[in-house]
Amino acid sequence: MNADRIPNHLRQITPQAFALLGAPTLAYVRPIGTPGEAGADETAASGWGIFAANGQQIGLTESRDLAFAVARQHDLEPVDAN
Repeated sequence: MNADRIPNHLRQITPQAFALLGAPTLAYVRPIGTPGEAGADETAASGWGIFAANGQQIGLTESRDLAFAVARQHDLEPVDAN
């Protein structure tokens, strides 16, 4: 999109307001880790977390596919988060 075509009210959006865009409808899905046996810095996946746009965890499942299905059952649009 050409920067000259962006409305002024969108240019002045605060970082906090930007973070809330999509908040009511998006669910971020990512693997949840626990400390692994090899060392404290390494993690082993223990499940897949479902998170609201503000970062609050709202669910935990055993697989990515199940996390996406659960989010959709609750009228949320799941997206991968890394």
